[in-house]
Amino acid sequence: MEALWKQASRIKEQVARQGVFKQFGAGAYGNPDNPFTDESEVKLHQRLEKLYLSTRAAKHFQRDIVRGVEGYIVTGSKQVEIGNKLSDDSQKYGIENTCTSGNTLSRAATYFGKARSLIEKERGNMLKAFGTQVAEPLRAMVMGAPLEDARHLAQRYDRMRQEADAQVVEVSRRQNRVRESAGNGEVISKLEAAEYKLEELKSNMVGLGKEAVSAMAAVEGQQQRLTLQRLIAMVEAERAYHQRVLEILDHLEEEMVSERQKIEAPPTPAAESYMPPPPSYDEVNGMFASTSADQSVNSVDFFLGEALDSFKAESESELNLSVGDIVIIRKISSNGWAEGECKGKAGWFPHAYVERRERVLASKVPHIF
Repeated sequence: MEALWKQASRIKEQVARQGVFKQFGAGAYGNPDNPFTDESEVKLHQRLEKLYLSTRAAKHFQRDIVRGVEGYIVTGSKQVEIGNKLSDDSQKYGIENTCTSGNTLSRAATYFGKARSLIEKERGNMLKAFGTQVAEPLRAMVMGAPLEDARHLAQRYDRMRQEADAQVVEVSRRQNRVRESAGNGEVISKLEAAEYKLEELKSNMVGLGKEAVSAMAAVEGQQQRLTLQRLIAMVEAERAYHQRVLEILDHLEEEMVSERQKIEAPPTPAAESYMPPPPSYDEVNGMFASTSADQSVNSVDFFLGEALDSFKAESESELNLSVGDIVIIRKISSNGWAEGECKGKAGWFPHAYVERRERVLASKVPHIF
C-alpha cells in the first residue's frame, strides 16, 4: 500500500512539472525533459555544446602539434650535433692529410665538411623557426586566457541550467501545496516567490548563454586561423630548408665530381696546350755557358722515369712518348718541360707525363737506347 502511495505521488509531481514547463516557456516546441524548451533556447544550448566540443578538439590538436614539434626539435638538435661532428672530422682530415700520391681526397673531404656544416646550420635555422613560429604561439593559445574564460562561461551556463531544472521541481512542489492548502495565503506567496525566481533564472540563463556562445565562437575562429597559419609556417620553413640543402648538395656534387675526374683521368696533351714551348738546344747550351744565377733549365743527375701518358711531339725538338716508355731524364726546365732520351731519340716532353722510377724491369732496358 505504501509503495502504491509513493508511485501515485511521483505521478502527481510529474504532472505538476509538465504544467510548469508549459507555463514557463514550453510552447509549441515543448520538450517535457527540459525546463526551458522554447526553440531559441534549444538552439542556443545546441550551438554552445557544438562550440564546446569544437574548441576542445582544436585545443587537443594544437597540443598534439606542440608536442610533435618539440619532439622534432629534440631529435633534430641531436642530428645537428652529429652532423657538425662529421663536418669537423672531414675538415680535419682535409687539413692533416698525409697521402703521398696527391691531395684529391683531402680537398674532397674539405668540400664535404664545409657543405655539411652549412647543411646543419640550415637545419638549426629550421628548428629555430619551428620553435618560435609554431610551438610557442600554439602553446600560448592552448594555455591562454580567452579559451579558459570562454569555457568558464559555458560551465557557468551549464550550472545555471541545472539550477533552473531544480527550481522547476520546486515550483511544481509549491503548486501541489497550493492545491492541497485550499488557498492558504502563505503557501501562495511562496509559490509566487518560486515562480519569480524561475523567471529570473531563465532570463539570466539566456543572457549568459548568448555571452558564452559569443566568446566560444570567437575562440573557435581564432583557433582555426592561428592553427592553420602555424601549419603553413612550418611547411614554409621546412620547404626553405630543403631548397637550401639542395643548392648546397648540387654545388658539393660539382666540386667532388671535379676532384674525381682529376684523380681518374691522367694528364692529356690538351691540358698542356698552354705550356710555353720547350727551350731550344742553343738556348740550353747558352744558359749552361752563362754564369747567371737566373737559369730556367737545370742539369740534374740522370734518372729514369716511366711515361704515364702518351705525348705526341709537335716539333723536331720534342720527344714522342708512349704509355710505359722508360726515359733517361737529363734536364728539367722551370716551365714544366724535361729533356731526355728514349728509344735512341732525345727531345723535350712535359715533365708531368713521366714519373720517376728507382728500378725498372730488365726487359725494358734495351728499349731505352
